[in-house]
Amino acid sequence: MADLRDFHGPNAGYVLEQYEQFSRDPSSVDEGWRSFFASLDPAQLQAAAGGAGTSTAPVSSAGAGAPGVDVRKLVAAREMSRTIRTRGLTAARLDPLGSEPHADPALALDGYGLSEADLAQLPAAVVLGNDPGSPNLAAEVKRLRGIYSGTTGYDYHHIPNAEERAWLREAIETARYAAALTPERKKALLRRLTQVEGFERYLHRTFFGQKRFSIEGTDAMVPMLDEVVAGAAEAGSREVLVGMAHRGRLNVLTHVLGKPYPMMLAGFQSAQLAPGNDDAQNTDEPSGDVKYHMGWAEEKEVGGRTVRVTLSPNPSHLEFVNPVVIGMTRASQDDTTHPGAPGLDPNAAVAVLIHGDAAFPGQGTVAETLNMSGLRGYTVGGTLHLIANNQVGFTTDPEDDRSTRFASDLAKGFEIPIVHVNADDPEACLAAMRLGFAYRQKFRKDFLVDLVGYRRWGHNEGDEPLFTQPVMYEVIRNHPAAREQYANQLVAEGVLSADEAEAMVKEVAAELSRALEAVKDGGAHHPHDEDEEESQRPRREADPAHTGVDAALLRELNAALLTFPEGFAPNARLDKNVLQKRREALDAQDPAVDWGQAEALAFASLLAEGVPVRLTGQDAERGTFSHRHAVLSDGKTGKKLNTFQALPQARASFEVYNSPLSEMAVVGFEYGYTVRDPQALVLWEAQFGDFANGAQVMVDQYLAASFQKWGQTSGLTLLLPHGYEGQGPEHSSARLERYLQLCAQDNMRVVYPTTSAQYFHLLRRQAALLGSEPRPLVVMSPKSLLRHPHAASTLAQLSEGHFSPVLADQPFGGTADEVTRVLLCSGKVFVDLVGTGDEQRAERLSIEGVDRVAVLRLEELYPFPAAELREALARHPNAREVVWVQEEPRNMGAWTFVEPRLRELLGDVPLRYEGRPERASPAEGYAHRHAAEQMRIVRAALSGSPALEPVRR
Repeated sequence: MADLRDFHGPNAGYVLEQYEQFSRDPSSVDEGWRSFFASLDPAQLQAAAGGAGTSTAPVSSAGAGAPGVDVRKLVAAREMSRTIRTRGLTAARLDPLGSEPHADPALALDGYGLSEADLAQLPAAVVLGNDPGSPNLAAEVKRLRGIYSGTTGYDYHHIPNAEERAWLREAIETARYAAALTPERKKALLRRLTQVEGFERYLHRTFFGQKRFSIEGTDAMVPMLDEVVAGAAEAGSREVLVGMAHRGRLNVLTHVLGKPYPMMLAGFQSAQLAPGNDDAQNTDEPSGDVKYHMGWAEEKEVGGRTVRVTLSPNPSHLEFVNPVVIGMTRASQDDTTHPGAPGLDPNAAVAVLIHGDAAFPGQGTVAETLNMSGLRGYTVGGTLHLIANNQVGFTTDPEDDRSTRFASDLAKGFEIPIVHVNADDPEACLAAMRLGFAYRQKFRKDFLVDLVGYRRWGHNEGDEPLFTQPVMYEVIRNHPAAREQYANQLVAEGVLSADEAEAMVKEVAAELSRALEAVKDGGAHHPHDEDEEESQRPRREADPAHTGVDAALLRELNAALLTFPEGFAPNARLDKNVLQKRREALDAQDPAVDWGQAEALAFASLLAEGVPVRLTGQDAERGTFSHRHAVLSDGKTGKKLNTFQALPQARASFEVYNSPLSEMAVVGFEYGYTVRDPQALVLWEAQFGDFANGAQVMVDQYLAASFQKWGQTSGLTLLLPHGYEGQGPEHSSARLERYLQLCAQDNMRVVYPTTSAQYFHLLRRQAALLGSEPRPLVVMSPKSLLRHPHAASTLAQLSEGHFSPVLADQPFGGTADEVTRVLLCSGKVFVDLVGTGDEQRAERLSIEGVDRVAVLRLEELYPFPAAELREALARHPNAREVVWVQEEPRNMGAWTFVEPRLRELLGDVPLRYEGRPERASPAEGYAHRHAAEQMRIVRAALSGSPALEPVRR
């Protein structure tokens, strides 16, 4: 062979580096290099190792029995093949409308100093690094270009895991999931595309002008979803859960989930009828939603196995269903029936999310959801993502809606493999989905398919796209649909005749006509409860009026929570200042059970009753204010201990997770979890209550309105720290007024408890109501009251009491008959009114007439406790005025909600407001101004002499 010391430049260095690896361990280089080095003379290779790069002589190596090889061209060819694999997608024919791809110049053959003749002489195995089907490199490079630059583009080299990259490369290049379909499979695929197109065209003709957000242009989406359902059934999964916006939704409902044609057409038929007013005054009836927002669930038989397919309802906030579906999926995978951590089975349920090409990079909830994919508290073992890429967002071109080349590029930051596929190549579309499902099953990670298509009719069927995309829509107007193209292909292949293909079209049209006749004859209905997403798990029965727990059991649970395994020692300061107090609290004569301990006992008692508990939020394990300590850390080793999961009395699972710094996606996830598992007590805690602002869409669209719109119920509990302690406008208000404004038709419960016993009973009541009246619970939870003596309770109050919507006090003495002024308030301002410490108490007692003041606390604001409040007010028959006291500004807090209700309740008794004046910002940013304003409110309320509002500046 030629002496390798004659080599020069980096090419020789690269070859020698490969050889050195081969010498140490032949398995460390790929099969192609192993074959190449085995054919060369080892002695000459060894001699070459010290002198590479010293000469510029031409390079040609010929080993024992090996053909002559120009190693520089060999290395150049390897580099070219690497570029085809990594950048081939830039030359892929992805656009069904025929636009030219912007191919990377590095893909050109002449850039490597190579010719077709050179390729014919180089060993294919060495260049490609595998065992190709042909030793002819030219043929293999052509095949490689066909794989990576055909109607499919693969983007996976950003994945850091070498095993995953190797698996994907092997699967792609061997066409393991892209094998040619049998003639029968091809006919079945054409039949499906015919159904998809026929349904849309029938609706377009029969109900012209009605919105349906047609799937046309991405028709392959339906058979792609069929492929996932079939794969899930074969894998033994019980459920496939799908989230998507309105584009193509009706077609997915009909064909993937099997919602009958008559029921779908009934929705269109009813829209054409004259509106009636029979139920106009019936406010208890569900309001419903437009047909392309509704959900559905259906049991399907696939290959002899049953799999439940669920499409979650979704509002027009396109991507906000994403975390909801992931939460539903996690609940379907969790086994919460045994103590400790729930058993997670990623194979039990599969999540599929369908995104819009403009919405995927444009809406932050997408990134928040992707970020959760690998987190232990939120993972579902891989989600299949599909971008329904119309190449336009409403009227916005891609260059105006994203800063990346591909709509899917956001996913690269989360190490997700991406396949781009031309929607007009249905066989390639199925292959992409099969690859994605196999990857998900193998690695339990997310996978994304970018289905590049178009939309035939504009944003909706009443929109005129020629106004904004005239060139594109002139192409679309003349572009044959995917069904027509595929039918022509199969006719050309001899799979079926043109008459057979046309017969399929007529058969679908006839079936739809029969369905419409059934609707006209009254043979179809569209009831609200058909769209309700019901869990398959049995509901638990409990009495919400009796939430006390036997004192002996509470002592037993308390001791168990404070018993640690041998060798485990929590932080000494924590043990002394918090845990030791908890050991002694239940035996104290004075109230000593603080907020964190009451919560722990509530959780423990529910676990003992078989109720699963799930708690998440930023810093939820310890608690933002260091009050919870559900997870302890060994002071020396850092080892974690979750005492709830080791609780001997537990009969259900307990989960607590520190969430990512997300509100929108995490609240959506927990909402979805409660939809799928209504028996679990699921809580989300905001770090500060106003951080829930970031989840406002979830609150508005899901928590507040889901039952009225979709019949979907949730028992999610929100813990929102709220209270004015001089921490500025961003750490004071949980925006109580917003939740109250959303309250109607018994849709939520909004509470502002002030004692640990009230909180204890509230949690247990919420768990009890999950079995009969599940509703979201919004808790204005405390900060400064977490350890405050006024908020502490006794063991008796936990064991014998219950949650009281109204608490009555006469904190300054006197009798009920002597009361002339009643102060009504909610929450932490009560403590400001009564004062703490000797100095504050003396100051308040010095106010003239304070002994004729009673204070009533509204612990539950919605449902408004009118009966309980009326009864409490009746105890003070000589009250001449009622004052609503709050620390929030007048345009915030509860005032605007309670005022009309109080005036109706009080009749002629005067009602006055005392609190901050109207403000644009929730609270003062300076502690001294806060303290002065709090004191002004307290004095004005107690003295009965309202102070003048501060002058606006």
